[in-house]
Amino acid sequence: MVSSFYRGKRILVTGHTGFKGAWLCRLLLEAGAEVTGYALEPPTEPSLYELAGLAGELHAVTGDIRDLEHLGRIFAQARPEVVFHLAAQPIVREGYRDPVGTYAVNVMGTVHLLECVRRSDSVRSVINVTTDKVYDNREWAWPYRESDRLDGCDPYSNSKSCSELVTHSYLRSFLGERGVAVSTMRAGNVIGGGDFAPDRIVPDCIRSALAGERIVVRSPHSVRPYQHVLEPLSAYLLVAEAQAADVSAAGNYNVGPSDEDIITTGELAELFCQLWGDGAQWRSLEQSAGPHEAAILRLDSSRLRARLGWRPRWHIGRALEETIRWVEAWQSGESVQDEMNREITRYFG
Repeated sequence: MVSSFYRGKRILVTGHTGFKGAWLCRLLLEAGAEVTGYALEPPTEPSLYELAGLAGELHAVTGDIRDLEHLGRIFAQARPEVVFHLAAQPIVREGYRDPVGTYAVNVMGTVHLLECVRRSDSVRSVINVTTDKVYDNREWAWPYRESDRLDGCDPYSNSKSCSELVTHSYLRSFLGERGVAVSTMRAGNVIGGGDFAPDRIVPDCIRSALAGERIVVRSPHSVRPYQHVLEPLSAYLLVAEAQAADVSAAGNYNVGPSDEDIITTGELAELFCQLWGDGAQWRSLEQSAGPHEAAILRLDSSRLRARLGWRPRWHIGRALEETIRWVEAWQSGESVQDEMNREITRYFG
């Protein structure tokens, strides 16, 4: 299902205890990779990482991406050939609450990761996962391309813009001349089973639906490129493999859904309620003020499609159906690992 390229490869995943990190590790393990994970303890309770029993299947290291010395020791021990950098503070509103911590993790964490790559003689391919929010958002209707100006507004978005600039500097100053391939991946808003993060629309919908409460939607008119978590992960795996074989495949890539799947948060909540059933309803939260969040955000993923042939596979309705199916399996006591594997089979099959 995942390319045979990864069988036997030594892979380092930072942020492996998070939502996307756990799904990525499951994919890599199913592909036969030797995975080392480096992260803090799972950021939520419950957590997908623990529910899926991943700790016993990979070399899991508890560590802080802000600790350069410790991270360097793990690099020396693991000798990774491919690195996926997902460790981050990923929540916009948390960035407002703790801007210093957000910059420390998202900027200096990237510096530390790339410094370890610079010192390594084993790494050949690096994927730095940033966000669709790295752009100077003008609130216009057309989608952003990779050539558009970087300048995220809020601390989270801006810290990820800085992570992009750090990556470009290390590539031009150190890694490019050594033939190390590095790409940054700017994915849209991901959804899927096992996301328990606060201040995200689908986890909020699930929590409310399970509690029999009406779903509260903070910004129902905000437009976002929602996509199932397996969409960007499939792109990360594709780019990491392609650039390992040919460094010219490396670059900056948007990863977003088809145009018809870029919808408002209110439309997403309405579709969720229809698919969930059981009388699920939502309402808009009336608020006069709050931290700034982008109202319109669209992505143009044509570069990734043209260069490497990647295309999204699941429309938003299917993405929500799969998410709800995961929740039902979890709530009924089924094996989370088995449900993840079935979902992976459905996606890649």
